[in-house]
Amino acid sequence: MNSNDLSHAGRHLLSRRHFLQWAGTGLGGIALTSLLSEQRLLGSEGPLRPVIDPSHPYAPRAPHFEPKAKRVLMVFCSGALSHVDTFDYKPELIKRHDTPMPGANNLITFQGEQGNLVKPLWEFKPRGQSGKMVSELLPNLAEMADEMCFIHSMTAKSNTHGPAENQMSTGYILDGFPSAGAWATYALGSENQNFPAFVAIPDPRGVPQIGPRHWNSSFLPAAFQGTAFNADKPIPNLARPNAISEGMDLSARDFLKKLNDRHLEKNPGDSELAARISAYEMAAKMQISATAISDFKGESPATIESYGINDTNPFKAGFGRNCLLARRLLENGVRFVQLFNGSYAMGEGVGNWDGHKKIADQYSKHAPILDQPCAALLKDLKQRGLLKDTLVVFVTEFGRMPTFQKGANGRDHNPKGFTVWMAGAGVKRGFSYGATDDFGYQAVEDVTTIYDLHATMLHLLGLNHERLSFYNNGIERRLTDVHGHVINKILT
Repeated sequence: MNSNDLSHAGRHLLSRRHFLQWAGTGLGGIALTSLLSEQRLLGSEGPLRPVIDPSHPYAPRAPHFEPKAKRVLMVFCSGALSHVDTFDYKPELIKRHDTPMPGANNLITFQGEQGNLVKPLWEFKPRGQSGKMVSELLPNLAEMADEMCFIHSMTAKSNTHGPAENQMSTGYILDGFPSAGAWATYALGSENQNFPAFVAIPDPRGVPQIGPRHWNSSFLPAAFQGTAFNADKPIPNLARPNAISEGMDLSARDFLKKLNDRHLEKNPGDSELAARISAYEMAAKMQISATAISDFKGESPATIESYGINDTNPFKAGFGRNCLLARRLLENGVRFVQLFNGSYAMGEGVGNWDGHKKIADQYSKHAPILDQPCAALLKDLKQRGLLKDTLVVFVTEFGRMPTFQKGANGRDHNPKGFTVWMAGAGVKRGFSYGATDDFGYQAVEDVTTIYDLHATMLHLLGLNHERLSFYNNGIERRLTDVHGHVINKILT
């Protein structure tokens, strides 16, 4: 190549002196760009990182500003619950039933070509004082519509379950990022010292597709990962062996504490040692507290019945027990509870909301498992006054198509527009925000992202999502990455 073919800058780089000069200037420019980027992303005041005592990682910490919510309950419907069959009423979809969707000829989505529009398979009816239209698929939750704040314009970045589940729980479609619950407890600690700050409750049928990544702490300190257990499968290995009496057990713990304290005195500032000791002490406390929290003997027969715990369907009864466990954890000061409905262990649509082939049959089985127990949980939180400072967030990884898949009787994946709802602390009651088009296919009004949902959750906890960060691998990481806006129109 002739040197005349090079740019002016390129010809300068042929000289060793000019190469070093330009390289040095370039590195300085990169550094300056990085610093300016951090200022833009984190604000001129810089990041806000909580000061954490490794020996007391769950100690309560002050929020950035006055919060509306003290704790969060996230209900995750695994498999992608259909918004057009539940919460997003579309008269035009009913009117144009079994006709092609306008402008969508030969539309190809996740599993292939789409057929005609298909109206909701369950009738929509007006509910409560708000008159909100909710379908008969979930009649008990429909009765609570006046408590709910619907976001009808949610969008996701992926139409594949794994990445979409990742995004809803961690903010990123890739693996390796902390969950929303881990961020909340990293920032705020806990109001109790007998339970983990963050508890994940998998469905009685099993875990969702990405499993423990829903409640992982990733690069945040390990203390803030979620502890997974449910009412039927309590935390293992908590009970003492029969050969050891209660007195012997307590004496051994006291002696071990003396040894640990002495070891800490000899090794001041050893944060890893302090963290290990704290973890073992939490485990010792949970031998008593975790057993008690799962004991429902003190609950009234009416409460047990309201949650469906005596139902003949073992999956509904099991999910009912999980919902009651969630309420007991929240009222005992657990900061973040993630409650799952649906499992992938049983296959596509069998134990989850992934209704590709036979949505009417599958949803008719899944809906009763979710509906009564989840509605009872919401009612119970309200009756006990917990809804005033508890934020309930009801989510799924994406929505479903308003069409049926060609040659099938079910709906394909749809991340372009779907519904989630919130209730409780700091959000408007009986309120709807955003909208999809006439068929429920694509968000068109006040389009919302999962980043916005997470920003709003953190805001209600009194946290600035733009400044709450953790320095990892040379980058200030946030739950909302470099995106997200608080959805102010839904706030009280």
